[in-house]
Amino acid sequence: MNAVFLSQTALFAGNSPNEIESTLSCLGCQKKHYKKGSIICSAGSCMDAFGMVLTGQVSIEYHDFWGNRTVMAVVGQGQIFGETYACMPQEPLMVDVVAHTEAQVLWLKVQRMLHICDHHCPIHSQLIDRLLMILARKNLNLSHKISHTTPKSIRGRLLSYLSHQATQHGNNQFSIPFDRQQLADYLNVDRSALSNELSKMQREGLLNYHKNQFTLHRKMMEHFCD
Repeated sequence: MNAVFLSQTALFAGNSPNEIESTLSCLGCQKKHYKKGSIICSAGSCMDAFGMVLTGQVSIEYHDFWGNRTVMAVVGQGQIFGETYACMPQEPLMVDVVAHTEAQVLWLKVQRMLHICDHHCPIHSQLIDRLLMILARKNLNLSHKISHTTPKSIRGRLLSYLSHQATQHGNNQFSIPFDRQQLADYLNVDRSALSNELSKMQREGLLNYHKNQFTLHRKMMEHFCD
């Protein structure tokens, strides 16, 4: 296990590689490899551990009764997933966790983290504090997603999302973490309709884009304010 890499993640930030290595066995950690497209966790199952992505990406996907897919989040290297369900091990998942790319995942037993072990490892309390901060951050991100999908029109959703991205980056030029299909899934809109709306907004001089790179023009911000 690369403890140096783990020391740079939000969960283990501030801990030395030696501290992390001694804690991993205490937490009952396991590393598993997944092929692209494979189901890591399926809706209806229960979890007693949460995952940290070591390499690659995984996506959190919701499928409704009619088979429509909504991408709730894309989890990248160093990020965690499933921590809420792992804290409630009797609660069945409402989502699928899918390997978006080939991925390696580190599984951590949440109950071992929440309860101080016999060795009284000082890192336990630190991990609990950081886990709460991560949960709070994800709650904010979910609130943002709700606000971006509230507008009825595709343009309204794009304006909300892209304006928020510009604010987060502190710049009118930025890249987003989604490809076109992922962005459509995130905003709960049809991909073709989304692409058509982006092309129309570019023709109107509101923005320029290439793949996941965007530049917002003043005209767009004025349009947003209106």
